[in-house]
Amino acid sequence: MNLLILGRGKTGSLVAEVANQRRHHVRVLSAADNAGGRALTPEFLAATNVVIDFTTPSSVVANAEACIRAGKNLVIGTTGWYDQLPRLREMALSANAGLLYGSNFSIGVNLFFEIAAIAGTALHHDYSGQIFERHHEHKKDAPSGTAMTLQKIIRESGGGEIEIVSFREGDVVGMHEVVFNSAGDRIYLCHDAKSRQGYAEGAVRAAEWLAGKTGFFEFRNVWREL
Repeated sequence: MNLLILGRGKTGSLVAEVANQRRHHVRVLSAADNAGGRALTPEFLAATNVVIDFTTPSSVVANAEACIRAGKNLVIGTTGWYDQLPRLREMALSANAGLLYGSNFSIGVNLFFEIAAIAGTALHHDYSGQIFERHHEHKKDAPSGTAMTLQKIIRESGGGEIEIVSFREGDVVGMHEVVFNSAGDRIYLCHDAKSRQGYAEGAVRAAEWLAGKTGFFEFRNVWREL
């Protein structure tokens, strides 16, 4: 496939490397060359099959709008934009484009989500709960998209509300802990990313899955099909 990677940061660069390893034709566009999504014209995107966005919360919406207008499928790995999710969903569906987003493209994290859904029922049994998330000091959004997904999953499982506590320190790739506490015991769930490799591989596989499809998808609902 012809893939366009938006973002030359650590994750975007690794996505490009993985895509090359999987024998795709790859172009990479930096934020400096794409202010406000203005480089993403229909002519520029003509030969592109899928766009993968790992930019910043301030850039992703304009990028998505430009790709949808051009009728190009888009995988969004950037977080911090979910207040715009309903509007982009309607825009993508109206344009018959394919848009797939995820707070985390790691297979391990998506298994962690499913474990958290079951564990969330502890809140019905005299447990209190908290989510702790740690990321590197340069991460733009807090709480993380992964932590917010965990919170949503636990809420949807009937567990009720659970607080998120965020830390930004050093070069931590990403650690998420869910703790349930009662008078008699304490339950710890933890996912600790050792590198960004899992994010990159999941994003490229998501682009492969999305090619030729139309619709609006969340990675945690489709990752088993990859």
